[in-house]
Amino acid sequence: MSAQILTDWDAEKAQGFSKKNIIAKHNLHEREMFSDDGLIELLDRYPREQLGIYTMGKDPTKRQALRAGTAEGLSGADILEAVKHGRIWLNLRKANLALPEYRDLCADMFGDIEAQSPGVKTFKQDMGVLISSPDVQVYYHFDVPLVTLWQVRGVKRVWLYTPKEPFLQDEDIERVVLKETEEEVPFELAFDDSAQIIDLEPGLMATWPQFGPHRIVNHGVMNVSLSCEFQTYMSLVRANAAYANGVYRRNFGMTPSIYGNSGAELHFKAFSARVFKMLKLRKAFEYQIPKTFKIDPGADLGFSEV
Repeated sequence: MSAQILTDWDAEKAQGFSKKNIIAKHNLHEREMFSDDGLIELLDRYPREQLGIYTMGKDPTKRQALRAGTAEGLSGADILEAVKHGRIWLNLRKANLALPEYRDLCADMFGDIEAQSPGVKTFKQDMGVLISSPDVQVYYHFDVPLVTLWQVRGVKRVWLYTPKEPFLQDEDIERVVLKETEEEVPFELAFDDSAQIIDLEPGLMATWPQFGPHRIVNHGVMNVSLSCEFQTYMSLVRANAAYANGVYRRNFGMTPSIYGNSGAELHFKAFSARVFKMLKLRKAFEYQIPKTFKIDPGADLGFSEV
């Protein structure tokens, strides 16, 4: 039996899980592993070559300001100090595969969700630890898997948008699923008028429907969050249906849509995607953001140019 982590999960949240925006309470922020000493140990032990290091501008419409960096030769304490006063966003992807305590924590988190949500079964679970500076942002984007975002330190403002037009187009989903681009999609400030806005504090978790666009801005304090991607049976079917739509559009000149598809249509498209992948009708690539800076705890922004 997994430890209880969600403290106010009820039948309504269980029924809406993966289908609508949900805010729930948890107790992860009480754990010592998220103290400064725990984070320093995490940064020292996590494979440095896998550490995602980024900085960005302040304008939410100018994603091109996003840059990647490095942290060779620095201790975990050096990195954490730079994050505390700089303008840096760290992503420790797949921490559950790299460190046993995070593997166990991830298993407990999803085990608790499933235990409190009859009929829910998750797989392809991936826990990322996000450690980020005051006032930094995550640009408007969407994720192909489902996501739960658990706040353990600091406060961040989260804008959640409905995964449909005008916030998200079929072509946007297809480009990301086909790996023609990263997760970015076109953003207009007017979208904010229709967003659900949440100030995510320690002890709160947010989750939203598949493909749900969102963006984030930290309050003026260092933030620590857990971003957990996962799949359910139907989310995997929908992801593959979007892949098939992309092939239909690019290879056969069709104009498919994932909106309003019945279960039978989604399953047929998911099967088609398996065939298309076997035939290698599309060639994917993964864009790498150039690494143009190095973390420097003595610098004003926490980094130096390279």
